[in-house]
Amino acid sequence: MTVQDRIPISSIMSTQLVVLNTTDGLEKAEHLFKKHHIRHIPVIKGKGIVGMLSLTDLLRISFADGAYEEEEEIESIVYDMFSISQVMAKNVKTVTSDTTIREVAKILSEEEFHALPVVDNDELVGIVTTTDLIKYLLAQY
Repeated sequence: MTVQDRIPISSIMSTQLVVLNTTDGLEKAEHLFKKHHIRHIPVIKGKGIVGMLSLTDLLRISFADGAYEEEEEIESIVYDMFSISQVMAKNVKTVTSDTTIREVAKILSEEEFHALPVVDNDELVGIVTTTDLIKYLLAQY
């Protein structure tokens, strides 16, 4: 095992977290996705993670791509019909900050999601995405 094989995910994970609470609305979620140019938002209760909302989840129930101007009214009606808890993924796989980059890459390559919350002692401390991994790999060349 090389030194590179043991680099922890904490060295590349995002710690500037954008999060939602289960009590937040889907309009707030859409606003956060657009404002921060992100595709995954952890949903927390207290300091612990209870789910993950992806932009894809939101697009499935709305017309959030903004193709038509008149859609804004439709969006708010649809958003009011669902709660974050109903739309988010609930059985979220997590890793700890000392999980290696290699282990995270293996998980993301085998699973159908593109982001992993990083949790230490039941507290959300970061998030790592496939984009973080690609940037790390590009930096190696």
